[in-house]
Amino acid sequence: MVSSFLTQYGLRIRTKEFETVSWDEFKSLLSGIDPETPLGRIVAIRAETDKKVIKGFNRDQKRIYDAWRNRKAETMSLATYDQEMKALENMLADMCR
Repeated sequence: MVSSFLTQYGLRIRTKEFETVSWDEFKSLLSGIDPETPLGRIVAIRAETDKKVIKGFNRDQKRIYDAWRNRKAETMSLATYDQEMKALENMLADMCR
């Protein structure tokens, strides 16, 4: 997140100045993160559902994808998991607009 905010907005989020940003402004900045930033790429990997794309993931992408699915699968119900994946997909769709 830190590098994504710096890359896209030129903002350092671990500063005293950033503490004045309201929650609503922070959410707006976060939802506007470009898919080409580090955070955007991770969100895209985690939200991917196309089996052909997943099969073509490189080692690091597969590690990110598997770690997310395994971590979430261990701690939440299937209904909650589906809901969380839908939320990620919606966030990614909003980022691509």
